[in-house]
Amino acid sequence: MSQKEISVCGITGYISLNKPLSHKKELLSNAVKTLSKRGPDNIGIFRDENCELGHARLSIIDTSSDANQPMEDDSKQFVIVFNGELYNFKELKKELQNKGHEFKTNSDTEVILHSYMQYKEKCVDYFNGFFAFCIYDKLTNSCFIARDRFGIKPLYYSKTNDGLYFGSELKAILHYPIEKNIDKKALNLYFRHNYIPAPYTILSSCKKLLPGECITIKNKEITFYKYYSVKESKPCADDYDKAQKKIKQLLYDSVEKRMIADVPLGTFLSGGVDSSIISLVASRISKDINTFSIGFPDEPLFDESKYANLVAKHICSKHHTFEVTNKDLFNNLEEILDYIDEPFADSSAINVYLLSKKTKENVTVSLSGDGADELFTGYNKHDALFFADQKNYKTTLLKTFGATSTLFPSSRNSKIGNLGRKLKKLNSGLQLNKEDRYLQWAAFMDKNQIKELTNNNEIPNPLYNIDFTDFSDYLKADFQLVLTNDMLKKVDLMSMGNSLEVRTPFLDHNLVEYVFSLPTNYKIDSKNKKKILKDTFKAELPENLFDRKKHGFEVPLEKWFQNELKTYLKEKIFNNNPLVKQGYLNQDELSKMEQKLFSGNSGETVLHTWALIVLENWFRKYMM
Repeated sequence: MSQKEISVCGITGYISLNKPLSHKKELLSNAVKTLSKRGPDNIGIFRDENCELGHARLSIIDTSSDANQPMEDDSKQFVIVFNGELYNFKELKKELQNKGHEFKTNSDTEVILHSYMQYKEKCVDYFNGFFAFCIYDKLTNSCFIARDRFGIKPLYYSKTNDGLYFGSELKAILHYPIEKNIDKKALNLYFRHNYIPAPYTILSSCKKLLPGECITIKNKEITFYKYYSVKESKPCADDYDKAQKKIKQLLYDSVEKRMIADVPLGTFLSGGVDSSIISLVASRISKDINTFSIGFPDEPLFDESKYANLVAKHICSKHHTFEVTNKDLFNNLEEILDYIDEPFADSSAINVYLLSKKTKENVTVSLSGDGADELFTGYNKHDALFFADQKNYKTTLLKTFGATSTLFPSSRNSKIGNLGRKLKKLNSGLQLNKEDRYLQWAAFMDKNQIKELTNNNEIPNPLYNIDFTDFSDYLKADFQLVLTNDMLKKVDLMSMGNSLEVRTPFLDHNLVEYVFSLPTNYKIDSKNKKKILKDTFKAELPENLFDRKKHGFEVPLEKWFQNELKTYLKEKIFNNNPLVKQGYLNQDELSKMEQKLFSGNSGETVLHTWALIVLENWFRKYMM
């Protein structure tokens, strides 16, 4: 197997529009250093009078200096910084060699650079992989920046009168001379969804590049455009059996591409359907596959390690189970909060961080099942959306749940409380139109409560170019909102915080486009979610894997809030909160939330409190 330099890393830089760079050189150096966990092995810097680029490298295979970045072509006209991986780089390299290009490394970085030299901005159409990169043309003082189709790799930027700053993480950009004011619209979106959807960031001066979006800087003008959107191909005529075979072929191809590495490689194996399928396919491609899961002995309701062990035994993998107690989770809180450089309140990030931390002790690369829920309909809300779209069901649902939803307590830490929480949420969206219903069921805080909490009622619609005429539009919305801004953000942030590369086979664009072309009833019906995915692999995995309800892991937040963190909450979050003093939060609403949290029927206030903790920690670290 030929060696390949993999460019998992962090990137940052600045491109000047009007004049030679005037700020201190230490700014770039400090910005790159903040990305050291993404790339602990080497730091590289390029500077000329109009541009500076920085790169922090994680060496996975070839540690030679030839693969270091920033990388220049032989003519010294073009220079690139790149974060990610190109899976079809060998094929592209051959095509470029046939066109006269010469290469000095085995890296996909060099292939991207030469692809741009050959195809200019159209180069991204040829790429299969995940990436964020910047290519600078010294001769024309022009620049091309791009993010991969589904936003697997992040890219932040700040546009000023004089130019553009960019970075893999927000904290890198904070080292540059930009305005640091909280965006009140973004703050409302944060409380609405537990994360801040692209293009917004917590700062009004910074934005996230959208998935499948590019920036060109030419003739002192900055232009943004989308080169890719999740779209339905022409409706596929394949029958159900043929579609299963095609999905299996595409997924095998995707996994095989993502297993090219000369380092120990494994898969996350939670015990759910998605990671089990990826682990199964990986075990068919490689006999020595490592699988990794975490068990939660203190939380038997959410502990799925026995299912992970069952699958691991079935596929004959070398399985590693890491037992994580509630004390372990709690002891890592400070470390995790310290790494979050933009408010992000999906509490399951805690166990992803611990899984990544333990996995990194054994391998450098891991495959995950991320993307399958959004692609094949895996969430409870997909059931609800499906039934709400059926005219004869909607009236029945309203009559049934409208009255009963108020009878249950609301909590995430018991079966009856969790049922009550779900019924209340279901009832809240049934009378809305399709788009508002989707957004309501994707939300974590009511609009009226947000208005009371922030004294501001501006909540932008985070979706774009979706008309909600077909069920597949809900899945497009999931790709825009949930996948990019929550699931992929969580995995990238928590894995990179441990210098672990995570690859996502379900998000190969060939597979995604094919599945989007299939009829809705292949994916979901009145009895099943992920119908075709389960049917495709059901015969190859333990039967009881498919005959049980899906459990997402809930961190024991409420237990902490009632015990270890109670004093902290009362003294730092609900009272004496610096965001109240700065006018961003309303003390009266915080007092109401405090009362609700300790009332014995906390409901969603537990999640809202976690969002406040993350926000307050971020504010103290970066804004005070």
